[in-house]
Amino acid sequence: MGEPVELRTGRLRLSAPVEADVDAIHRICQDELIQRYTTVPSPYRREDAESFVRLVAEWWEAGSECVWALRDAEGLVGMVGLHRIKDGAAELGYWLAPEARGRGYMAEATRAVVDFAFGPMRLERLEWHAVVGNTGSARVAQSLGFQLEGVRRNGLAGHGARTDGWIAGLLATDPRIPQAWSV
Repeated sequence: MGEPVELRTGRLRLSAPVEADVDAIHRICQDELIQRYTTVPSPYRREDAESFVRLVAEWWEAGSECVWALRDAEGLVGMVGLHRIKDGAAELGYWLAPEARGRGYMAEATRAVVDFAFGPMRLERLEWHAVVGNTGSARVAQSLGFQLEGVRRNGLAGHGARTDGWIAGLLATDPRIPQAWSV
């Protein structure tokens, strides 16, 4: 992929995280829900944020992952990424600062990323994984048109214990209309 690509929505600017974001990333990743439902280290140290920013630059350069910082008028409010890009597929992952939740930011940002994935990147499939019970993340995936494919028993590793995980998929040819899941 090479150079990071900037995306814009009506209210957000999505760009690669930079060194100046380290303090905000560190602060936001102290959130209990981010630590419970994502793969960020727990406890999350400032060094983890520094390492993350360095890794994102390497991932963009290698084309293995694309990660964007979500920025509203006030500053950094979250992250969204396409992870494990390979063979025409990738995994969509995201987290949002507690104070930014409930505003529709993540649905707006992920819609832009999905358009980029199926447009310029020409991916064929996106996957979404979440710890069973992460209904906020599920609502975003449902709004994008992801179809629930099942529960992976002990399918997700994190923080010393495996846990059950939901998996959903979205194909480039799928209609991007909200889906109703029984979760």
